[in-house]
Amino acid sequence: MRNGSTIEFMGLWERFNNPIFNSIEFDGIKNNAGSNSFSLTPKHWISATNAIGIVSKTGRYGGTFAHIDIAFEFASWMSAEFKFYLIKEFQRLKIEESDRLKLDWNLQRTLSKINYHIHTDAIKQNLIPKEISGKESAIVYALEADVLNMALFGKTAAQWRFENAKIEGNIREHATLEQLVVLTNLESINAVFIQHGLTQQNRLIKLNKIAIDQICILIKHKITERIK
Repeated sequence: MRNGSTIEFMGLWERFNNPIFNSIEFDGIKNNAGSNSFSLTPKHWISATNAIGIVSKTGRYGGTFAHIDIAFEFASWMSAEFKFYLIKEFQRLKIEESDRLKLDWNLQRTLSKINYHIHTDAIKQNLIPKEISGKESAIVYALEADVLNMALFGKTAAQWRFENAKIEGNIREHATLEQLVVLTNLESINAVFIQHGLTQQNRLIKLNKIAIDQICILIKHKITERIK
């Protein structure tokens, strides 16, 4: 505990986790660290700074105990091997986390693509006349895509591009995980609405209410955080 970097780390930990940490006393201890006459015991550290990261008890079952963050810092200082394996394990966990997040994202994108085909097939079978040209049918598809955009995002793809001219991609590529989950549901539901002959205006009103309800449920129960 005489090491200046160790004291600095403990002070940083306390500032993050301890609202009653005595920063003034800490500054005095830190300034004296490294001098030949400097010494610091756990009890002195605790009493002087109101520290909570280290606990020192006397008696038969007593001893000095530290929060895992501080214990790791001490162990890293004492053992180069421990520090090496700690760094390697951290890197491994971050890679696994990144891969899992990519998998979750790709899964949502895949579901969205599958529902997209269900949605467009419903449009083709029920909204596009048999003799319509390819160019005209594309307009119908775009209009129906914007029904979902309006229901979920409150704006069309063109409106989003106008408001975000400096951002690459489109409105759906910048959607949150919650919005992507609801989007896949809306595509399936809209396909059913189209097959049942509902007008575009009625579908938009119903889809908007469904989107609001589902987003509120996802946020309230933090379902997507569990997926993450």
